[in-house]
Amino acid sequence: MQAKAVITPFFDEATNTISYLVADPASKEAAVIDPVLDFDLASGAAKFGSADRILQAAADEGWRIVLILETHAHADHLSAAPYIKAKTGADIAIGEHIRDVQKIFGPMFGLDDMTPDGSDFDRLFADGDRFKVGELTFEVMHVPGHTPADVAYRVEDAAFVGDTLFMPDYGSARADFPGGDARTLYRSIRRLLKLPPETRLFMCHDYKAPGRDEYRWETTVAEQRNSNVHVHESVSEDEFSAMREARDATLAAPKLLLPSIQVNIRAGRFPEAENNGVHYLKIPLRIQETQP
Repeated sequence: MQAKAVITPFFDEATNTISYLVADPASKEAAVIDPVLDFDLASGAAKFGSADRILQAAADEGWRIVLILETHAHADHLSAAPYIKAKTGADIAIGEHIRDVQKIFGPMFGLDDMTPDGSDFDRLFADGDRFKVGELTFEVMHVPGHTPADVAYRVEDAAFVGDTLFMPDYGSARADFPGGDARTLYRSIRRLLKLPPETRLFMCHDYKAPGRDEYRWETTVAEQRNSNVHVHESVSEDEFSAMREARDATLAAPKLLLPSIQVNIRAGRFPEAENNGVHYLKIPLRIQETQP
């Protein structure tokens, strides 16, 4: 069967994130996956250029955005979902295990205004849920490990895998965030790689593997099975877990971790402005005294 979905990627080099516009030309309905807010940490400035490019592309084609899909609560960029919702009226959706992530990080940031039941989001998906965008049928796959809440979205011959996998020459996502687990990640990846070999896999990030000069974000199940440098078919769970845990121990925290998490677990919503009209994010401090 010939694919009907039109998939348009949008690469944000500042965060190495790929957002997607997935449209059904028949109904002219579309979904946005993992939209990025342009956020400058040094100045605290938030802008909407990346989101506006998606909105303009949809407008140019006459597509109506009806749904905004998050693959997980990102730790490396802030979501532009509320901005796109305000412009289009589209619902914001994520996997139902976002509640587990909220339970971990809500107390860490003292987010008293956060609803811990996930209701900051308009729709929460369970594993196996199906939903329609026009005549396109999407299926939700719960693929935890990077975080407890990660999901992949399948539509026709394509799957949007979030941070679970990277391109074959780059490997796999880290699993050392609170609630992450390398063995769980391995099992989620194996589930994805049981999809038909011709299934197209669309990444959420690319960082250009050593020796590669251009960014890439589309591969296939067959390519991942055969040549993923971390988790090709002959790699066992024990081998992957040992590799992943050792590698993660060397990784620095993402630059935008602290602002991203506290915003994204609230569906991209900033805290209410204070009396001076300014929104403020929190930075947890761990003061370590020097031992005599």
